[in-house]
Amino acid sequence: MSPLHALAIFAAGIAAGTINTVVGSGTLITFPVLLGFGYAPVVANVSNTIGLVPGSAAGAIGYRRELAGQWRRTIPLAAASALGGLAGAVLLLSLPATAFKSIVPIFIAIALVLIIAQPWLDRVISARRSRPRAAAGRLARLGVLASGVYGGYFGAAQGILLLAVLGLELDDDLQRINALKVVLAGLVNLVAGIVFVFAAHVAWLPALLIALGSALGGMLGARHGRRLPAPVLRALIVIVGVAAIVHLLA
Repeated sequence: MSPLHALAIFAAGIAAGTINTVVGSGTLITFPVLLGFGYAPVVANVSNTIGLVPGSAAGAIGYRRELAGQWRRTIPLAAASALGGLAGAVLLLSLPATAFKSIVPIFIAIALVLIIAQPWLDRVISARRSRPRAAAGRLARLGVLASGVYGGYFGAAQGILLLAVLGLELDDDLQRINALKVVLAGLVNLVAGIVFVFAAHVAWLPALLIALGSALGGMLGARHGRRLPAPVLRALIVIVGVAAIVHLLA
């Protein structure tokens, strides 16, 4: 790996860690970069999942004030996330690599639609604030479980899915819900990453570079990410995501 490639992967890790903390969908930055440098899709996905774990941990530490008082409802949601992440990782390793290469462009397209629709989702979530619900109900746990399966298998826009599920089910400040999302998405990556360490081929140098970058990005996202213009951020993610789809289909 050339120094320029290493720098590019590290920078992508910073961007992904920041984006995952603020919104979710940082995978749409790092995954295409790894594809562009010649890594096979499954290897790129596995290495990316492991590399993004420190970013989630750093983001959760940065959001510790917003996480205060949430642990009672976090525990059942964390269990659902862990189970979903495990199931998604097993699916990734059980299905043939050709299936992943065929499915992922569809997943990326769905993720891009979610990113574009996020302002509408935010309005829907705000409208539901009149229906207070402090604890996570069955629907929230099922939604978190499903997003965990998705995140363990691929993960792009997992954070947006979680924000939608939690925002519609919980009556709370959006920043507190976002902090909970960071913990749950990070747990999915952690569980899936542990499976991948023992059962998959990992490109360790890219994973390490993404880990270092995402940890820095997670801290930046928790501290300064709220200041990023949302339309600019969405436009950047959409451009990179479209490039990834073109690369996979080509």
